[in-house]
Amino acid sequence: MNISKRAGRRIAVLAFGCFLLSMLSCTSKAKLNDGTFTGIGDGRNGQIEVSITVSEGKVTDAKIIKENETPEIAEPAKSQILAQFLETGDTSDIDVVSGATITSNGLLDALDAALAAAQGKAQTTITYRDTECDIVIIGAGGAGLTAATEAANHGARVIVLEKMGIVGGNSNYSTGGINAAYTKEQERLGITDSKEVFFEDTMRGGKYLNDPALVRTLVDESAGIVEWLQSPLIGADLSDVGMFGGATNKRIHRPQGGAAIGAHLVPHLHKAALAQGADIRIRNKVIDILEENGRAAGVRVAYDGGEYTVKAKAVIITTGGFGANSELVELYQPSLKGFGTTNHKGATGDAFKMVEKFNAALIQMGEIQIHPTVVKGTGIMITEAVRGNGAILVNKTGKRFINEMETRDIVSAAILRGPGKIAYLVFDQSVRDSLKAIEGYAKQGLLTEGETLRDLATKLQMPADTLEATIAEYNGFVHNKKDAEFSRNPASMERALSTAPFYAIEIEPAVHHTMGGLKINTRAEVQNTSGASIPALFAAGEVTGGVHGAERLGGNAVADICIFGKIAADSALAYIKQ
Repeated sequence: MNISKRAGRRIAVLAFGCFLLSMLSCTSKAKLNDGTFTGIGDGRNGQIEVSITVSEGKVTDAKIIKENETPEIAEPAKSQILAQFLETGDTSDIDVVSGATITSNGLLDALDAALAAAQGKAQTTITYRDTECDIVIIGAGGAGLTAATEAANHGARVIVLEKMGIVGGNSNYSTGGINAAYTKEQERLGITDSKEVFFEDTMRGGKYLNDPALVRTLVDESAGIVEWLQSPLIGADLSDVGMFGGATNKRIHRPQGGAAIGAHLVPHLHKAALAQGADIRIRNKVIDILEENGRAAGVRVAYDGGEYTVKAKAVIITTGGFGANSELVELYQPSLKGFGTTNHKGATGDAFKMVEKFNAALIQMGEIQIHPTVVKGTGIMITEAVRGNGAILVNKTGKRFINEMETRDIVSAAILRGPGKIAYLVFDQSVRDSLKAIEGYAKQGLLTEGETLRDLATKLQMPADTLEATIAEYNGFVHNKKDAEFSRNPASMERALSTAPFYAIEIEPAVHHTMGGLKINTRAEVQNTSGASIPALFAAGEVTGGVHGAERLGGNAVADICIFGKIAADSALAYIKQ
């Protein structure tokens, strides 16, 4: 089951309610009233508002009047989509812009809404009333959608509540993949790996602060979750297996060609959850978790039309981390004051206040990860797969300064010690050809290109002789299959950087992942401060703590959200059947 980008947009629209489905049928064939009309859609950083002008029944102008998208992402999407829309006055044949999927979807939805207004169609207002269900899930990110799919597939009545205008959360922006060991895909590709090596890599990466039982569950369930995600129920493609930082062996599973995992997986999970009958409600913010005799009994929800209550037999918290809440980040890790973040705006740690009444335990809240390769000043994360496929890091003087495949904390610290506290990812055409994700960066205008290394150095304003010497030395290491300077894993040194043109991306570290959160056990049951499970309360994903310890390995987040999201659903199902 393959989902096209345009089809993925239509899946996402389902969550808005039935009124937007009619908007999608708006075309230039329908009669349009003359005048100026506005429409609103949800982008990466909030709402996108557009206006269209209709004269003699045809669209003559279209412009964006309000948006808060990242310029490097938004500009290509805005220019391309608006140009195509003005040609036809229709959105049905306009595809999303690669590398700007969410912005594109938001703009297209806004144009659809404006067209509907031009047709005289009133926007339907959805009214929610007090209701009941078997399982209520707070948050429609990767963990929430996984839990919803699993629970609904087993016959439960499921309501998923998402405060943002789109589903997916931080999972939308995941560019790497999912770590798993001893999988059929590894066997097919001749990759030798084991659960024990995966376990040790994860514990070592987390500085042995991880909860060993949670890590063991992550490792033991990893091959199974890859099969589950690739089953007809979900239909994901995880057939490409590559190398990531902190890993001894190739074990990060991703779509063919190394495409970004988030943009691929979220639409599949969303479609699967809807297909199984889950009720997914966006712009519905949970403001409290109900408590009855010590057990979780449902939630209180706020939306544009007011408030309502959902009573439930079990509650699953999948609200994500708090990387976008600078106050909380600084509270738990003062050294990160002033840092940017890769997180979406909804990652604010809302759940922690809601669980205080249950005396829920929090663990390792000060363990906050900064990602080393974030495009300077934008919050756009460059996937670790670029390094895994052969890119190197150089400082402003053109010199390598670190084993590029070290864990994120070590690489980030090395960058921050360097001149200007920035660095450059440098790679050649062979690396670009090996990884589809790089094409998205290119379309966003993030690459600096040079026909030669000297040309590239000139554009980066660094010593050309030094950069040329650095690349020559590194290529020698590739040839000898040994990094004599920084001991980089030879498995990530399969390509000499010798195929023109050459590329660079300026990067800096930014807040990326919050490893701490709610304390859970291996059944995803939330624990109280006395070490007991809180009845009917479950959690999964970045809102929890203990899985990653002091530092999360790239590829372990998607494994975490999917594995424990599924476990949370199974545990909730077992609980309500008692």
